[in-house]
Parts: sequence; C-alpha cells; structure tokens
Amino acid sequence: MSSSESSTDKDECETDVTAEKKLGCSHYQRKCSLIANCCKKVYICRVCHDEAENHQMNRHEVQEIKCLLCEKQQQVSGTCIECGTQFARYFCRICNLFDDIDKAQFHCDDCGICRVGGRQNYFHCSKCDVCLHNELRNAHKCIEKVSHNNCPVCLEDLHTSRIAAHIPPCGHLLHRHCFREMLKTGNYACPLCAESMVDMKGAWDGLDEEIKNTPMPEEYRNYYVIALCRDCHQESRVVFHVLGLKCQHCGSYNTCRTGEFVDHSGDTKPMPSTPTGSASGQD
Repeated sequence: MSSSESSTDKDECETDVTAEKKLGCSHYQRKCSLIANCCKKVYICRVCHDEAENHQMNRHEVQEIKCLLCEKQQQVSGTCIECGTQFARYFCRICNLFDDIDKAQFHCDDCGICRVGGRQNYFHCSKCDVCLHNELRNAHKCIEKVSHNNCPVCLEDLHTSRIAAHIPPCGHLLHRHCFREMLKTGNYACPLCAESMVDMKGAWDGLDEEIKNTPMPEEYRNYYVIALCRDCHQESRVVFHVLGLKCQHCGSYNTCRTGEFVDHSGDTKPMPSTPTGSASGQD
C-alpha cells in the first residue's frame, strides 16, 4: 500500500532544474509550487512545507499555486493561465496533487487521498478502510480502520504515507521497511499482538531438535505448565523446558506461561527452587 506524499531527511527542499528542464523538488517533479493556505508561504509541495515549518499544511485547503516557469500566481488548476504550461502529467484537484512522473496514480474517494499502482490493481476494503492489492481480496484479516494508526515501529502515519506497508497474517499494518528491519534483528512477532509475522516452521523444527538434545534435570521432567499460544490463541498443558514451551495445538513455540506448574497427576506442585547437587547459601 502506498499513497500521495511523505517526508524525507532533508531540512529544506529547493527547486531542482535539470538539463531537461525537469522542475520540482526531491519529493515530486512538477512545474508549479503551492501557496500554503495556513501561512501564505510558497513551497514546491506540502512535504517541503512540513519539513521547514513548525506546523503542517493541509493540501486540501490550498487555493493558489505559482507557475515555476513564468512565476504567475493563480488559482489551482492543471494548466498555467499565463504561459499555458501543463503543471504535471497527473493532477488531482481534490488532493491538489501534481506529479510529472507516471506512477499509475488514482484518487480513491473512500480513502480520501491519491494512491499509486493503478486503480485496476487495487480494491478498497470498507472495513479496513484502505486500498489493498487484489491478491488480498478475501485473503486478509479485516481490522476496522487498520490504516488509521501510526506504524507500531517508527510511529509515523500509515494511511497517508508514501512508504509501502506490509500486512502480516494478524492483519496489523506496519511499514514494509520497518518489517524488514525487524526481521534483520531477529524480531519475527507483530509488535502489536505478538503473533508470528512469517512462517516459523523451520525455527520450531530446530527448537524441537535442540530440546530433544538438551534434557532437563530429573526433578523437572514431570513438571507441566499451562501455556498460551500467541499464534493460535489457545492454551495447552505442556512439559516445562527452559528453552521453550511448545503449543500442543499448532506446534508453535511463540508461547507464554499462564498457569501454575502441575505434575502429571494434575496436582499443583511448586517448581524446584534449588536443583539437586547445587550449592546453597550459608549464614
């Protein structure tokens, strides 16, 4: 998922004029600048404005623009009333979005903003309230207005972000690059619900083998705990092992202990505090 405009690391955004006379900024190629309705200052785009000012521009409220070729100030339109220049290949009067690079842009009335990637390739999920790729039709978990939140990793807006979003099996959204950075650091669980975001079967098989080769001390071998699985959301009675608690329903080790230790007969037994043969403290 991606949409109309986003921020960059630059503090200022100046007009970029190349040998081919491509005008615009680091965010957009266009032949006009916007006159902010909030402060009446002139910026190439709303991201340039937001990076330089201590407030944000509402692009929908922009009423005037300025031609970058003849510098004529005028009402918002797709063509300069003075020199006849077409400001951009794509122009949306609702969003006041100008873009001279073809990104298969389209305006989604339900989202209220412009998207990229081609209208024919996306559908709007009314419950999630966001445009999703056709491959996800009837193949995603709906969460009401899921995009109207900040990314749980970088805390930046998701709904209006130009950065693509990733949708894990749990249905929560996060920026794709944030998802990839999490995987690089060994974090495979959703930061919101802790459900696994990728297929972990290989990891669980490896943990099975490691536990098999690492027997617990004798006094621990008949101790059981109640574990809640974060993947299938079911509880099960499992043998305690320091390396992990395996869900008896789906085989996941993405679990947490929720119940007391009990022995094989079902009677509550305390977990040994000091294993046999270990040293004890002296006064």
